Amino acid sequence: MLTIHHLYADMMNLYGDRGNVISIKKRCEWRGIGVEVVDVGLGERVRPTGCDIFLFGGGQDREQALLADDLSGSKGEDLRAVVEDGGVVLGVCGGYQLMGHHYETPEGEKLPGVGIFDLHTEPRKPDEARLIGNVLVEVPAPETGDVRRVVGFENHGGRTYLGDCEPLGTVVAGFGNNGRDGTEGARRLNAYGTYLHGSLLPKNPWLTDQLILTALRREDDTVELEPLEDSAEGNAFASMAGRLAGRR
Repeated sequence: MLTIHHLYADMMNLYGDRGNVISIKKRCEWRGIGVEVVDVGLGERVRPTGCDIFLFGGGQDREQALLADDLSGSKGEDLRAVVEDGGVVLGVCGGYQLMGHHYETPEGEKLPGVGIFDLHTEPRKPDEARLIGNVLVEVPAPETGDVRRVVGFENHGGRTYLGDCEPLGTVVAGFGNNGRDGTEGARRLNAYGTYLHGSLLPKNPWLTDQLILTALRREDDTVELEPLEDSAEGNAFASMAGRLAGRR
């Protein structure tokens, strides 16, 4: 049984990030894999089962301020412990920012993060535009290191800067973490952070399956996933990736 822990589902669902939950759930069900979705709200503890995926969506500054306070105690400690133990965590946009050391609001307030990634996020300057549009990123596949591509959509004002931290991938088209250094997202152990909405996982089924497989192998390292008929997803991906690659 795979458990999807949807963190702050009622607050952090900007740009349809709940689609990531649906994608994991359906790709498990199509294979006959038992799956349960657990919403984890303010004041509720994180309770790992041993076979888990933790999803953290995007929100606005008001929601992030409330979450920063909630994550400052035992919940943040629990999430750090999950990552250190090899658990699977995916944070998108606002969730990704709060997985770093701090997120600075446009008003200058520094909201503390969980510290899973060595990174911080600064607000855009008055003369800087939001970073908006479709994105194409080259990502080393977690299992093999082979370079794969993912597509998504970004819409963020904050600029994220990595410290001693591996990026999720390299920007081919779009802006990524800050529009300057060519990086997108972050990765540490089995924790992933990204600015890619869209939603990310329905558009990139290979990555969805990688998260599922990593979670399942924590209980049984011999598990393999039955292939699914992904021609529709493949065609949609190829169309968008081709358009974006042509804009390089």
